[in-house]
Amino acid sequence: MSYKNLIVLVLIVLGACSSGKKADEKQNQIPEQQIPEGAQSLFDGNTLEGWEITNFGTQGPVRVSGGKIIISMGDGCSGINHTADFPKVNYEVGLEARKTSGNDFFCGLTFPVNERFCSLIVGGWGGPVVGLSTIDGLDASENETKILKNFEKDRWYSIRLKVNDKKIKVWIDDDVVVDFDYSERELGIRPEVRLSRPFGLCTWMTTAEIRNFWLRENTQ
Repeated sequence: MSYKNLIVLVLIVLGACSSGKKADEKQNQIPEQQIPEGAQSLFDGNTLEGWEITNFGTQGPVRVSGGKIIISMGDGCSGINHTADFPKVNYEVGLEARKTSGNDFFCGLTFPVNERFCSLIVGGWGGPVVGLSTIDGLDASENETKILKNFEKDRWYSIRLKVNDKKIKVWIDDDVVVDFDYSERELGIRPEVRLSRPFGLCTWMTTAEIRNFWLRENTQ
């Protein structure tokens, strides 16, 4: 092999190594969390800082990878609960969630309403039920907030919840799915999610991924 050809070969090998390194770096890069203006991030994309894994006793593993919280399927509830102070009213939270395996709710969001608590269930009772649990002692599958919606596996859904001094309102993607006046109604939670108080997220025998988790306070 001539000296010239050897130089060309070395350059090709070095170029291939450099391209491979850049591809690996791009693949391992943590995507920046996308949150709305005026909101604060509830998840830094790298750690569970500000959260703890909820000790339901039935939980599957929870980890952070690729800018996502991965809540793995357990034998019941699996999830995380917020460890810092959380507003009780006039706030809004949002997140993106997707179901990767299992056939039940992939977002069970327990949240405060003044001195009480309630849960938003997305994809419960075998997969299609969305609603609030509980209202006057009735689960999401039994009260007037219930709607049925088809949720595809491995598809991201944008979920937004707003609580003011009169109403609980929920959007999935751009659709309003709950618009509930809770005045003079009894709000509650199921016993299974009591450890999620005051604010937490769980799944039921389902693996889910969460990203772009945020909070905005003092909203009406």
